[in-house]
Formats: sequence, structure tokens, C-alpha cells
Amino acid sequence: MANQQTIYKKSMTGQKAGAGFFKKLGKNYRKHKALYWITIPILVYYIVFKYLPMFGVVIAFQNYRPGKGFFKSDFVGLKNFVDFLTNANASRTIQNTLRLNILSLLFGFPAPIILALLLNEVRAAPFKKAVQTFSYMPHFISLVVMCGMLKDFSASTGIFNDLASRLGFERQSMLGNVNLYLPIYIGSSIWQGIGWGSILYLATLSGVDPNLYEASVIDGAGRWKQMIHITIPAIMPIMVLQLIMKIGSLMSTGAEKTILLYSPLVYGKADIISSFVYRRGLQEMNFSFGSAVGLFNSVINLILLTSANWMSRHMVGESMW
Repeated sequence: MANQQTIYKKSMTGQKAGAGFFKKLGKNYRKHKALYWITIPILVYYIVFKYLPMFGVVIAFQNYRPGKGFFKSDFVGLKNFVDFLTNANASRTIQNTLRLNILSLLFGFPAPIILALLLNEVRAAPFKKAVQTFSYMPHFISLVVMCGMLKDFSASTGIFNDLASRLGFERQSMLGNVNLYLPIYIGSSIWQGIGWGSILYLATLSGVDPNLYEASVIDGAGRWKQMIHITIPAIMPIMVLQLIMKIGSLMSTGAEKTILLYSPLVYGKADIISSFVYRRGLQEMNFSFGSAVGLFNSVINLILLTSANWMSRHMVGESMW
């Protein structure tokens, strides 16, 4: 009898908590009705383009044929995954993907942080605004246009070779040189994203209490010590979150830029998982294979994201969840 009373009390408590939640939600909705309506397009976007397509993962375990559809295509189990992992190009593309993303992380991740720290120390407002404007502009250049510019600049008659020839180097097609492809790829990505990436850090720094800097000056701290003890700790939570997300996408470099820049001459270092899937999955219409590789990527990224979040929570006390 006592156990039944306990269960009844717990169920009533749960019902009250649920009712309280919906009551608060209704009150909040009436107070911020416009904000709730604004979120509807965002929710629709994620449901239609992110969550509903997840049901298509089933084709990774099928010999999918568009004419047969999801329900009538032959089930093949893990065959597509085995085909990828035993493919002669699998190890090469995985290594290239990791190499490209790790180098991008090492050189690209600190770049906007360094720019934000430098701009935060600039006291001349007109100069600071000019630098911000010019550093933001490349972000708005279309990827197709930017890749076209890179191809023209790195051609044997391009401006990069004009500069190199003045320094005594021979003219060459730089994007066809396996040793120059990655520096051009990563350097152009940094150039295009450094200004835009610094906005988040500058916005965070704008909220730092100026009294902290004034107190540090009274204590005898110079610019360097102020940066170490005030500025960097202020942006540390954002840095950690950004780093976790970067680590969680180490295997997910998009194929667009690679497809626009690479050629068979540099497949050895330029061919990544997404470009390999593009050729096998779309050009050869092997949809099941492409889906299997995409699912493999997602699982690896989930493991990396969870591991990075766990390490960050235990090492620096900051995490996404």
C-alpha cells in the first residue's frame, strides 16, 4: 500500500511539473510571441533538410535503385561499408582528409583569434574599422569565383608565378604541383575566413568590463599582461566551443572547393573522402556507396565531437554539454 501511495505521489508530481512547464511556456509565448514566430522558418529548415533526410540512411545498407525505392531495393547489410574500407583509395582519402583538416585546424583556427586580439589592441578607430572591413570582404566572395581567381593566379602566367620568377623560381602550374596544392588551399581558406571568424571574438571582447583593464593598469600590468590575464580568459569559453566543433568536423570537409581546384595530377594529396564520394556516389550513380561513406564519416565525427567535449570538460572546465 505504501509503495502504491509513493508511485501515485510521484506521478502527481510529474504531472504538476509537466503542467508547470506548459504554463510557463504559454506565458513566455504570450510575452515573446514575435520571437517564437521568427523561429518557425528555422525549425522548418532543419526538419525538412536535416532531420527528414536522415531516414535515407537506410540506403547505405541496400543496393539502392531509384526505380525500386527504399522499400523494394535489395538489402545488402554492411557490403557498402566493406567495399569502401577495402577500396584501394580508402586509406589515401582518409589520410588526405585528416591531413587537410588537421593542418587547417593548426593554421586556420588561431588566425581569427590572433586578428581579434590585435584589433582589440588598436586604439585608432578609423584604422581599426578599415582593417575590419577589408578582412571581412573576402568572406562574401563566391567560392566558385574565388577558386577561379586562384586558378588564374597560380597558372604559369599568373601573378603568383610573376612574384616567384622575380625571386628566382621557375614558372609552373602551382595547383598541379602536389607540394604546393595544400598551402594554396589552406592559405586561401584562411584569407577568406579570418575576418569573418574574428567577429565572434571581437563581439565577446566588447562585453569585457573596462574596469578590469583600469584596475590592471593601476596594478602595473602592461598590454601583454592584460591580454594574458584579461582578454584571453574572456574569450576562452568561445575558443573552446569553436575548437570542439572544429574537431567534431575533422572528417567532413566539403567537396566543393576540392572539386573546383584539384586535378588528377594531385589526387595523391588532394583527393579527400567527400570528393571520392562525389565521383563514386554521384557521377557513377552509386548512391548506396555514397550514403555508406557519409554515414561512416558521421559516426567518426560523432566520436571525435564527444571525445573533444569530454576532454575539454575535464581539462579546462568548458564544454558544449
